[in-house]
Amino acid sequence: MRNLTRFLALAGLIGTTASCGDVVRSGRAPSYLVIDSLGGIRGATSLGTPSSTLISDVITNITSPDPCTPTNPCPTIFGDPGQAVMHIALKNPGPAGTPATPSEVNSITIDRYRVDYIRADGRNTPGVDVPYGFDGALTVTVSTSSATFGFQLVRVVAKEETPLVQLKNSSSFITVIANVTFYGHDQAGNDVSATGKIQIDFGNYGDF
Repeated sequence: MRNLTRFLALAGLIGTTASCGDVVRSGRAPSYLVIDSLGGIRGATSLGTPSSTLISDVITNITSPDPCTPTNPCPTIFGDPGQAVMHIALKNPGPAGTPATPSEVNSITIDRYRVDYIRADGRNTPGVDVPYGFDGALTVTVSTSSATFGFQLVRVVAKEETPLVQLKNSSSFITVIANVTFYGHDQAGNDVSATGKIQIDFGNYGDF
């Protein structure tokens, strides 16, 4: 019985070691992306500042320019931009006294991203409970100094489809979490990705 216990313990240790090794070996790039912040900006004729929680209006009444007026506003749909701030770090930073310095080859170029929406209550069917996810393209190179760039967080078409289109004539709201994954590669061609999250509250808000 004692030998069996030792065997099981050893087998468990080997399994744990193999799992950790797989994690360490996944991704050949010596550098990785660090998301400093992920914000959303409410779509409008003039954009505001990024917020850690996006208040997304499904319909906005525009009062200018002509022919839109305060007495005859123009209902308009805006997409909502996002803003990310990132920098890179090395997987092997070196000794504390003499840390390694990333080189130009460690810089990471992001060339696409993916946005998926989920709900905390588990109702996550795209086109029924949450907007459809989508892929987008961009090009930005991130190094040790922070890079700030924009991307599309909520598309215009999402506000014309279920479940958001029903909010135009409703006092209800839908809260989702957007999982935003950025994909790219370092300058040696090694693939890199990083995911951030942001809360979005959809509804027909008063215009201001």
